[in-house]
Amino acid sequence: MLSFDRNFAFESSAAQHTIMENAFAVLQEEHKSGKIGYYELPTASRALLDAIDPALLDDTAITDIAVVGIGGSSLGLKAIDSLLCGAREHTRKLHFFENSDPRTITATMARLTREKTYFIIISKSGSTIETTSIFKTLIAHFDLKLDGADRHRVMTITDSGSSLDKFAAHYGLASFHIPLNVGGRFSILSAVGVVPLALAGYNVASILAGAQAFLERFWARGEEHLLEKACYFYEKSRAYSINVLFSYADSLDNLTKWYVQLWGESLGKIDPFESHVGLTPIGIIGSVDQHSFLQLLIEGPRDKTVTFIQVEDFNNALTVPNITLPHIEKTDFINGKSFTTLINAQCDATRQSLIQTGLSVDTIRWDSISESNIGATLIYFELLTSLVGAMLMVNTYDQPGVELGKTILNKTFQA
Repeated sequence: MLSFDRNFAFESSAAQHTIMENAFAVLQEEHKSGKIGYYELPTASRALLDAIDPALLDDTAITDIAVVGIGGSSLGLKAIDSLLCGAREHTRKLHFFENSDPRTITATMARLTREKTYFIIISKSGSTIETTSIFKTLIAHFDLKLDGADRHRVMTITDSGSSLDKFAAHYGLASFHIPLNVGGRFSILSAVGVVPLALAGYNVASILAGAQAFLERFWARGEEHLLEKACYFYEKSRAYSINVLFSYADSLDNLTKWYVQLWGESLGKIDPFESHVGLTPIGIIGSVDQHSFLQLLIEGPRDKTVTFIQVEDFNNALTVPNITLPHIEKTDFINGKSFTTLINAQCDATRQSLIQTGLSVDTIRWDSISESNIGATLIYFELLTSLVGAMLMVNTYDQPGVELGKTILNKTFQA
């Protein structure tokens, strides 16, 4: 279960009420018209679970799944895997091929064998240069016979009719489609996340249920704090142009990276008035970054808001031993206390220090790390992004700046 609180005051004026109602109406229209498809994924994606070949789910020879994808094709999937991999009996391990770094590619390939690995190639466009280049490398390295014996160990997830989709059809590979009205960075609850997670043995149905429950409350106006937060970010976007997501758990690191892409790529735009708008996203991890970034937050420029994610119960009883070490006895006050108590006390102290300094702070609290909370948090950030985008009057779902870089790269190699 999630809970939310904030220290900044929000008294809804008539003008603010109008801004929030207009933004909510934009999201309703996107949903009802079918223009934007991520709103449907928590329910529509349940059908994917039945569409996966049962023989593939039960194949005990497969112990590893290689996921080839980048950005929206991997970040959300990697975030969920990081959060849940330690909480279950691991039968299949996910391995991610994302970046063009040759050392990482080589090291990851070295951990795999062809006989035990299932390969999933994910690209919405079907022609992502990092993804196709790594896929070619895997074909060569593992001597994959796509027209024969290895056809059964490769799957594609892409747009219907894309070049990758046509490639899969050519070889008769298993293939799942991403809805055309779902952008890559909003696609985690589509086949992009659902199929690999299900093949790895995760309880995907509970993730979808958590997202759907939050979404239903939002449409029923049961999550008004989300509209108020979006309006606050919108109104303060000039003064507080940076939002820091301060996540207090190592396993939340990849979720913060997913958030950075979602927030930055969606909101960093030029608005109808030819102004450059958007909030710069920064993801940091507690308590590690208390020893680095916290100094900048407290005494640096007053241009930031901070959002905490705090886990109240890690379901882990590890405690600090009752040991006294010569000359460092002053740390004995924590002896016998659990590490859950320690990290949450650090989070509380950091949050209070920021509030006392005058920063605007809000908190998302998880009662535990669970599939339901993960699903709710994913849809929470997606809705928040859409709301702020509607208020800024930008196209939340395109990425012309990213496309410009791709165009320049293509010209570089085609010159």
